[in-house]
Amino acid sequence: MTETRVERKERTRRAILDAALHLCEDSSLVALSLRQVAKEVGIVPTAFYRHFESIEALGLALVDESFVSLRAMLRDVRRGEGAAGGFADIVDSSVSILVEHVHQQRQHFRFIARERAAGPPSVREAIRHEIELCERELATDLARLPGTEEWSSDDLRVLSNLIVTAMVATAEAILINARRPDVEKQLAENARTQLRMVLIGALQWRSKP
Repeated sequence: MTETRVERKERTRRAILDAALHLCEDSSLVALSLRQVAKEVGIVPTAFYRHFESIEALGLALVDESFVSLRAMLRDVRRGEGAAGGFADIVDSSVSILVEHVHQQRQHFRFIARERAAGPPSVREAIRHEIELCERELATDLARLPGTEEWSSDDLRVLSNLIVTAMVATAEAILINARRPDVEKQLAENARTQLRMVLIGALQWRSKP
């Protein structure tokens, strides 16, 4: 079947995104040139502009795509069996799903971990904004759990920030220790312990009137 113009354009766009992820495996977007990406895809540099106006625009598209994976992970946690149980079940489910998604979407998680520290300013800001949105969504979920009925919205955000920060740190540690299953197992167990400590302490918290 003959490929349509729209299908061909989408295939080239996909190839550009994949090439950028591959080329940035060991460096940041700030070191990536348009010509490198074009050469990797097999197109002339001017063809790049039919899809993205700059390398930073390409980076922002990768941020959007990467957080589709992260939001899918959070959605799985909310819908999973653990979400209907107690805090321990929620922690176990969350960590297991985190590890699974890091393996399934390794390139996207590596991109987030790398660019949030070393990427172009607009890309770093986009990642910060997306993580903040994840914290807000988690705070909404936490408000439904027993024991948080009287919490203020600010305190719910503080707790969600602690949890998301711990999960991001765990994901980055798993990426650093790729192909070391013994270390990964310990990292996952440490994450479960850390989150349980946070939640046990949170259960004793009372927001100020």
